[in-house]
Amino acid sequence: MPLQEEFEKVADDVKKVKTRPTNEELLVLYGLYKQVIVGDINTDRPGGLDAKAKAKWDAWESRKGMSKDDAMSAYITQAKEVINKYGM
Repeated sequence: MPLQEEFEKVADDVKKVKTRPTNEELLVLYGLYKQVIVGDINTDRPGGLDAKAKAKWDAWESRKGMSKDDAMSAYITQAKEVINKYGM
């Protein structure tokens, strides 16, 4: 299966897990997903008291410079781990 197809399938499947993954697992997936879809982060870090937005920004920023294919591969690996851990 081509990488893009596998990424799309796993991205859909990971949304169907029985139990909600940990915040850390979700942040890893979020950062990788944004790197695949958008590329390097292109926004300023949120200010104020929005800890969730800051955590998401940090997760994406940590992937800066990662190629789309590398991010896809890492996302697929991480998503499969989440799916195996929590079931569908």
